[in-house]
Amino acid sequence: MKIAVLDGYTLNPGDLDWNDFSSLGEVTIYDRTSLTDEEEIISRIDDAEAVITNKTPISENVLNHCRNIQYIGVLATGYNIVDVDAAKKRNIPVSNIPTYGTASVGQFAIALLLEICHHIGHHNKVVHEGKWETNPDWCFWDYPLIELEGKTMGIIGFGRIGRTTGRIARALGMKVIAYDAMAKVGDVREDTPYVALDDLFHRADVIALHCPLFPSTQGIINKENIKKMKDGVIILNNSRGPLIVEQDLREALDSGKVYAAGVDVVSTEPIKGDNPLLGAKNCIITPHISWAPKESRKRLMYIAVENLRAFQAGKPVNIVNP
Repeated sequence: MKIAVLDGYTLNPGDLDWNDFSSLGEVTIYDRTSLTDEEEIISRIDDAEAVITNKTPISENVLNHCRNIQYIGVLATGYNIVDVDAAKKRNIPVSNIPTYGTASVGQFAIALLLEICHHIGHHNKVVHEGKWETNPDWCFWDYPLIELEGKTMGIIGFGRIGRTTGRIARALGMKVIAYDAMAKVGDVREDTPYVALDDLFHRADVIALHCPLFPSTQGIINKENIKKMKDGVIILNNSRGPLIVEQDLREALDSGKVYAAGVDVVSTEPIKGDNPLLGAKNCIITPHISWAPKESRKRLMYIAVENLRAFQAGKPVNIVNP
């Protein structure tokens, strides 16, 4: 089987290997492929039978030109970069990686929150610059420091990652409530009650986004919903950038309605210089790295290989277009 990996660098910048894929066929690995040049995409997979992609889009036009494709594997949980309906019409199964980053993404959400509460990076920096050495007092801080115990975290999307974030938050002494479109208000899971979305907005001191990007969730953090939130709320997003209307969040940060935000994702990635959040007050932005610990990427690689192996054995798994 001819296997083409279209954008392998972010998964494996050199600290993993592709040997298990190589055991399944003849593999060609590209570190990066254009996200917009369909001619380049087509030229790289026109004779491939299995295509492995992360963020390189596979459109219906690409599928029309690449008649040998039998299988598409997405190196991520989200699969909106593939036209899954067009693939289904051609009997091409598309698989994703549903569970690889649960621990790392939940951990990172809390890391964003703790950085907002303590500004550890900033205070380390100014100590090394000599500010503590020349300070007249035995301690100092440049930002308000926040204790989380007793505060309420509202989690929007209470799947595997949301529940992981909730467990860590409870370990810090926080109360946790959740909203999930698939759950009934009043139900309880892992000591966490499900509430209506507006109720979550009213009650939460910290709001963490862990929901998928659907039409119903796109822009869920917007001007109208921010009005429903507590003054001084903290917002975390390491799920999908378009869950937030970024200009609305910028205005709420600058006004102080939202005390701080920590985001690992933005609407367009890589981030553009005109992104409103770049100039916002109290906004921490990291470059989409929640998923990237080596342990997580190693797990992703293993699952991607097993997805292809299962397809070759006639028993495909993790198929998103059955």
